[in-house]
Amino acid sequence: MENLLMVMMLIGVLGIFSQWVAWRTRLPAIVVMAIVGLIAGPTLGIINPAQELGDLYSPLISIAVGIILFEGSLNLDFREIKGMRKPVYRIVTLGAFLAWVLGSLAAHYVAGLSWAVAFVIGGIFIVTGPTVILPLLRQAKLKPRVAAILKWEGIVVDPFGALIAVFAFEFIKFLTVETVAFSAVLTFLAASVLAGIIGMIFGYGIGYSFEKGAVPEYLKSPIVLVTVIMAFALSDFIMHETGLLAVTVMGMTIANMHISSIEDMRHFKENISILLISVIFIMLTASLNRETLLSIFDINIVLFILMMLFVIRPLTIFLSTIGTNLEFREKLLVGWIAPRGIVALTVSAYFASILVDEGFHDAEILTSLTFGLVFATVVAHGFSISWLSRKLGLSTDSKPGVLMVGSNKFSAQLGKVLHDLGVPVLISDASWSRLSHAKQLGVPCVHGEILSEQTDYQIDMTPYDYMLSLTEYDSYNTLVSSTFKPTFGREHLFQLPLQVNEGDQLEDVSRHISGTVLFDGKVTWTSLNEKINQGFVFKKTMITKEYTHRHYLNDREEEDVLLLILRKSGELSFFNPKTDLYAESGDLIISLSKRQ
Repeated sequence: MENLLMVMMLIGVLGIFSQWVAWRTRLPAIVVMAIVGLIAGPTLGIINPAQELGDLYSPLISIAVGIILFEGSLNLDFREIKGMRKPVYRIVTLGAFLAWVLGSLAAHYVAGLSWAVAFVIGGIFIVTGPTVILPLLRQAKLKPRVAAILKWEGIVVDPFGALIAVFAFEFIKFLTVETVAFSAVLTFLAASVLAGIIGMIFGYGIGYSFEKGAVPEYLKSPIVLVTVIMAFALSDFIMHETGLLAVTVMGMTIANMHISSIEDMRHFKENISILLISVIFIMLTASLNRETLLSIFDINIVLFILMMLFVIRPLTIFLSTIGTNLEFREKLLVGWIAPRGIVALTVSAYFASILVDEGFHDAEILTSLTFGLVFATVVAHGFSISWLSRKLGLSTDSKPGVLMVGSNKFSAQLGKVLHDLGVPVLISDASWSRLSHAKQLGVPCVHGEILSEQTDYQIDMTPYDYMLSLTEYDSYNTLVSSTFKPTFGREHLFQLPLQVNEGDQLEDVSRHISGTVLFDGKVTWTSLNEKINQGFVFKKTMITKEYTHRHYLNDREEEDVLLLILRKSGELSFFNPKTDLYAESGDLIISLSKRQ
């Protein structure tokens, strides 16, 4: 038991450590996790999760994959693909079928597998999956159209890949095993339909009970988690691998009911998913043996991987999207990005054993073949997606952007300064009259309530790394910061200081507001806008080796308000009472000054 606890502790620590290293180094997280797992497992022999966890290994991975798929499918709101339904529909149907057929042909003629094994593995390899796609999308900051297509394909096709593999296996048994009747194939089809119905019933049940107030707030997340596991386990008990379909349908059902609790569910499941993805990648890679790794370099396997990367995937996307409104550059990017992940590894491991038991001995190389494809696609696509999307003009501006909530004289002029410096800026306000301040200065702005659930479909948040709440209402600024804390992170959320009246005792409250207090912690909405009315201007001061930050502080007026530093790297640092900022040579200090 003690040894098992140590193994589980090591897996968790290595997984989260990998995520942290990826964040610090800006490397693709899935690449770091794969490398760390390989070092800890087959290279140094520190852990072997498959051996040490024993019978728990497969069920733990299966349940984790189910939860990850559900979390991903919670984001599949049909409103997101308005105007793009045709290409999305084509890719997840015709594209998936073409990928299966072409992948099977390559597995037979290039990798040298028998037709039976080739058609099973061809089905498995159509999957990409949220475990690898979603981290890449967060990293690359793609424009909404391409990001939505890749996300929908990754989540929707994931269960279908497993189901196609099961269908191929059942059909092969019908053709090759005399005792197997065609009813087995019909049973599989019926079980798949039943799994979809189970997912829909559970999804509607959860959504309806939440909207009717039948479940208290503190129990909502635990109930969803248990229900996901129940839907997955029940469907998988009826027919192996149909649980993935059930949880995907369940998530999509809840996502399109537009219930008020869905954001809380998303944030909770996202945190769980990050932990599970980290743990599973370590478990899978650390469980490989050296023989499997060495066999990846077999010439047939290498040629098959190259065929999948450079021929089959691009051909599948270009053929399936003929007649759609996708641009050539969008097809090019989608046709390149198709990293395989956890589902491919787990499903192929399952079929490798049962195909060998059925007498298909060439299936012994499935694990090596799958891991070779997974590692090659994860590395190739992980390192190339940002570069290629920038080259094709399909990523947002590489500079960190600022989303300001609340249009007024101060925020509009600050937005104008940042916009002129090439920083992506957007000002949001629910009032047309207040937005006139931004419009007159030509600052990008949007009319709407930032707290509305429609925001996700009206505003592309991808270009913006920072959010500033700059309205005159303290409670609203705090509410906005609280709402968007999971999206931006507290370190990138800022709000104006609370406006303290005489006799107010707000010192303790100010310590616990969700956003970091801006500037010196004393200037308020009223004082900032009064300074604008008094003729204060936005001053830009370049720090050099000769004119240092210390020189600047000595020269500035006492009434000046230090706003932010635009680093020479393009990063932004906002002055606040918690952090002593220091500008280096090449940095630009922006302040609200009495004189230019």
